[in-house]
Amino acid sequence: IADKIASIFVPVVMVVAVLTFVLWMVFGSDPALGFAFVTAVSVLLIACPCAMGLATPTAIMVGTGRGAENGILIRNGSALESLARVDTVLFDKTGTLTHGTPELIDILDPMSGNTLENSDEVLAVIAAAEAQSEHPLSTAIIDAATVRGLDLPQTTEFVVHPGFGVEATIEGRRILVGTARLMDQEKIDSARGRTAANRLAESGKTPVMVAIDGKLVAVLGIADTVKPESAATVEQLKYLGLRVGMVTGDNRKTAGVISAELGIDQIAAETLPGDKAQEIERLQNEGHKVAFVGDGINDAPALATADVGIAIGTGTDIAVEAGDVVFMSGDVRSVVKAIVLARGTLRTIRYNFLWAYGYNIALIPLAAGAFFPLFGWLLNPMLAAAAMSISSVFVVTNSLRLRKLKLPFAT
Repeated sequence: IADKIASIFVPVVMVVAVLTFVLWMVFGSDPALGFAFVTAVSVLLIACPCAMGLATPTAIMVGTGRGAENGILIRNGSALESLARVDTVLFDKTGTLTHGTPELIDILDPMSGNTLENSDEVLAVIAAAEAQSEHPLSTAIIDAATVRGLDLPQTTEFVVHPGFGVEATIEGRRILVGTARLMDQEKIDSARGRTAANRLAESGKTPVMVAIDGKLVAVLGIADTVKPESAATVEQLKYLGLRVGMVTGDNRKTAGVISAELGIDQIAAETLPGDKAQEIERLQNEGHKVAFVGDGINDAPALATADVGIAIGTGTDIAVEAGDVVFMSGDVRSVVKAIVLARGTLRTIRYNFLWAYGYNIALIPLAAGAFFPLFGWLLNPMLAAAAMSISSVFVVTNSLRLRKLKLPFAT
């Protein structure tokens, strides 16, 4: 904005100064050269766009500092401006809206839907297969095996299927742990486990299927509780006039339970990492400005694709690196704080521009001697320089008002 305005304002002022000099040389009284020189210099001084050069950086400096005080790291000024313009906020679920520390609750027989009889034996194999994965659901499985004091067999091969699950070879047996889509992809008959998986999903748990040597042997139910502040965050974002959505790789029914609890209407479930980025691109093609909030490795493409990527600082390093805005804590209420701060900063920049240019433009006629024939008013160049300085002082003072900006959920 500053560049666009300056590209017009500066040439116009130069032309006005030249015209002022020429007109006073032609129509001015003796000494014409003196009047022409004084008025032309006064025009250049009073219109000097020093305040314009301060309007944006001072506001951004104060805004980013205010954000840092509240645990919000804003990497650059353009991110702050983009965040002020977003109309849609998309959240990843696990670790963002939820605690990201899920617990293994159920190990069910896929046939009967009851608790598996040899659950310890199966859990030991599953935990061994998940031992090299960093996914929160994998951590829940490993923690459950640790609590039970199980000895894990040695894993000889390990493959991650992003967005689907993992595959491992343990003691010569091929282990698959993941979604129903992973079972379908690997030609595993998962039909008999669908009923148990649906029941788990309807209760808000994430169903995970387990196959050993091409046969479905168990369905796990993993629960990840919603953060207590998530509902208030969604409500406040809606109050600010923003669309709120959730993008997750979880089962549609599980995602539906969480979204209903939080009041989120727009859901994209069972998405792969690339699908999250595609969903953002779809919204952008519809003309929306999108902010995406995530914390995991799988969220990095979406964070990079969004107009503003917001990373939860308690998440993975790659997510933090991909984010334009980073929260030092896992409190999602910081999303509301960041947007309110960004809007306040952009509003301050606009006021700075309005004052800087309005002030300069209003005094140009006086500096040019337009009132001299009627009232004998002529602006001394020293006074013009002083008046120009006052404009800069106002811009800086106005920017400092951001330090007192009231942010939601402030403690």
